[in-house]
Amino acid sequence: MSMRDIRDRLIGKTVEENPAVVEAVEAPALQASVSPAVEAYLKLKSKLHVQILDKVDLTSLESMSELRLRQEIATLVDLMLSEHPEQINDLERRTLVRDIQNEMLGLGPLELLMADPAVSDILVNSYNKIYVERRGRLELTKVAFTDDSHLMRIIDKIVSRVGRRIDESSPMVDARLPDGSRVNAIIPPIALDGPMLSIRRFAAIPLKMTDLVNGYKSLTPDMAVMLEALAKSKINILISGGTGSGKTTLLNILSGYIPESERIVTIEDAAELQLQQAHVIRLETRPPNIEGKGEVTQRALVRNALRMRPDRIVIGEVRGAEAVDMMQAMNTGHEGSMTTIHANNARDAISRLENMVGMAGFELPHKVARQQIAAAITVIVQGNRLTDGQRKITSIQEITGMEGEIVTMQEIFAFRQTGVKPSGKVIGHFEATGIRPKFADRLHNFGIDLPDSMFDPTQRYE
Repeated sequence: MSMRDIRDRLIGKTVEENPAVVEAVEAPALQASVSPAVEAYLKLKSKLHVQILDKVDLTSLESMSELRLRQEIATLVDLMLSEHPEQINDLERRTLVRDIQNEMLGLGPLELLMADPAVSDILVNSYNKIYVERRGRLELTKVAFTDDSHLMRIIDKIVSRVGRRIDESSPMVDARLPDGSRVNAIIPPIALDGPMLSIRRFAAIPLKMTDLVNGYKSLTPDMAVMLEALAKSKINILISGGTGSGKTTLLNILSGYIPESERIVTIEDAAELQLQQAHVIRLETRPPNIEGKGEVTQRALVRNALRMRPDRIVIGEVRGAEAVDMMQAMNTGHEGSMTTIHANNARDAISRLENMVGMAGFELPHKVARQQIAAAITVIVQGNRLTDGQRKITSIQEITGMEGEIVTMQEIFAFRQTGVKPSGKVIGHFEATGIRPKFADRLHNFGIDLPDSMFDPTQRYE
């Protein structure tokens, strides 16, 4: 790694090195007015930041741990403050040290948000307008970058760490932070109001089914028991839902029930699954390079996975032609495979799968395409994020076959919304529909018997 690479890793590129954002940086409408005290603090921080970079031995940085680097930075800041006439108190000094450490080693002001375990998404709409999602609700924060060039330096630092670049010729980038969080960055000219950044947080400790049942009240104990039984009994499961409805979280939990004796191949656009089994093969797609070459699609990975002797194939999300190969795998001995899909309800999920068959270049009659879907998928689990931010499993449906040209389903469990409190909180209850699913016989063959009481429609769970 060159000196320039190390320096870019710490400070990112300057705005002059990335002309795509010069126009946005100079746009006066975006410049926020700050108090003289804040302006003086920002100038001092910037001055110390540059001086530290000039003094530090860049070649020694790579061998240092982050803790050691933070200690070195704190020592240098204290030394330099003793050489400056500015008088600051101890609290201001500690804040200054923390901010410079975050600038050099982390994501600048975003580090405060990254340290909050309640934050699931960080949405930087502009340098001075940053939202977060906490417990399902969006909130505008008081955190801000100094200006667009400051935000751009952090974006450059993120993408350079994963060997990517972002500039006018390539103004959109997907990346992943070391903790697994997904990042999407967009800059001018595509982003009209300056650089933008979206971070989907990656839970340090994966949620468990007990968290969904007892903590988030996303489903009932009976629903959880049945879903666990489905995963263990090699039932093909499709998890449907909108953005932020908890599809990947549920997929990760259900995948965790796959027995240790089975070989699992996971396929994702951006690796998020955190399976704990020993025999897991993780595959990730690759976008094309700047010349448009080197792309590896999900469809290519699904096809390749079939040659890897998998017992289960778990696909993070189906979006296109790979749905055909996934369904063929489910129909040819790779039972117990799972995936997610963006859809508002189970019927929409089937329609989307049918459209994906067409995207693969197969001109199949509607009935034939639907027959493939009905044969491949056994259960559709629908998740939704309610208006108050709660995430609920709103429906579990079993595909029972075909009637004419229509895929038939029967609902096993459902969440019924009954109203909204003045506070905005959604109220409702879970209930069984009274239908005993056909897959209960398959579960019996795996030594799992679901009690009839589980499907009692008179039971209600708030």
